[in-house]
Amino acid sequence: MDLNADLGEGFGIWRLGDDAALLDLVTSANVACGFHGGDPSTMRRVCAAAAERGVAVGAQVGYRDLAGFGRRHIEYAFTDLRDEVTYQLGALDAFCRLFHTRVRYLKPHGALYHAAAVDESQAAALVAAVNGYDHELPILCAPGSVLAQLAAGAGLRVVAEGFADRGYLPNGSLVPRTALGALITDPDEVASRAVRMATEHTVVAVDGTEIPCHVASICLHGDTPGAVAAAALVRAALIDAGVTPQPFV
Repeated sequence: MDLNADLGEGFGIWRLGDDAALLDLVTSANVACGFHGGDPSTMRRVCAAAAERGVAVGAQVGYRDLAGFGRRHIEYAFTDLRDEVTYQLGALDAFCRLFHTRVRYLKPHGALYHAAAVDESQAAALVAAVNGYDHELPILCAPGSVLAQLAAGAGLRVVAEGFADRGYLPNGSLVPRTALGALITDPDEVASRAVRMATEHTVVAVDGTEIPCHVASICLHGDTPGAVAAAALVRAALIDAGVTPQPFV
């Protein structure tokens, strides 16, 4: 099972999360590409540290929205979003090349992640960007989403993702961050949910419903309180359950 985390989301003197500590625990790093978070120096630092540890680097692409951290929905023309995603891919890949590695996959961030799950135009723009840049790049996204369907239809590899530290609704979507139960902050509960995803392929929704959760990668948010402690417990719990943490690429 792959363990991924959103990293490199600081900007300038502002730091968000403990990138170095999380890179010691995860197997894939979703690195912010400068639009919703991150900047050139941060991208370089995280790519260097990931390469040193053998952690796969993925492009965490988002809306051009530093002030809103990419969590505000933006309407985009198809071509504009396609080109902005391509721009982000190329920027991160340049820093990867400095350390003899490369971008290994793409994952949308925040509002773009949720929009691409249901909006055909925005999902298609992501697919077009990946197809144009590197057809071999997998897309990490929600299983069953519009993005997953369009990417698979275009012949791209789709990697299904689950969230151990986010609440789920009975329909399989995530609880909105503004609602009660959106975040799971107890490290023991996060670890238990991760093991359940990996071994039983299910997750318990906020109303107690058990829903299918067939995923190949589990996300741990770097900005969630106690993220490092939770990631350490998740990794240990998976190993104890006989599941080997390893990148999907």
